[in-house]
Amino acid sequence: MHIKSLLTGITLTLIAITATAHHGWSSYDSSKVLKIEAPLSEVRYRNPHAEVTIQYQGSPWEIVLAPISRMEARGLPEQALTVGKVVTIEGYPRQDGVHEIRAERITVDGKTTELR
Repeated sequence: MHIKSLLTGITLTLIAITATAHHGWSSYDSSKVLKIEAPLSEVRYRNPHAEVTIQYQGSPWEIVLAPISRMEARGLPEQALTVGKVVTIEGYPRQDGVHEIRAERITVDGKTTELR
């Protein structure tokens, strides 16, 4: 019985850590809209949402996109996002100064995709 309690405790701790690590949308400053044109330096096309990295103001910035199913349904497949491709990102920066943007839309090859 002691091992079962220990495993339950470990499982609950891991769930709490995972939930804390995933940021909520309230951590972004919706009063500051950034519009940045830059080449993609990294692409992570995965769930719970895709992410890309760009260089902005001399630093790498993480860009949080939408879930893969939403992007594909709106016409933005994985093949459209490749390292080196120049895109335009519009979105909100994090309030705490972390170099991360919640993208509202992305323009790739002249086509704008709404992400929210």
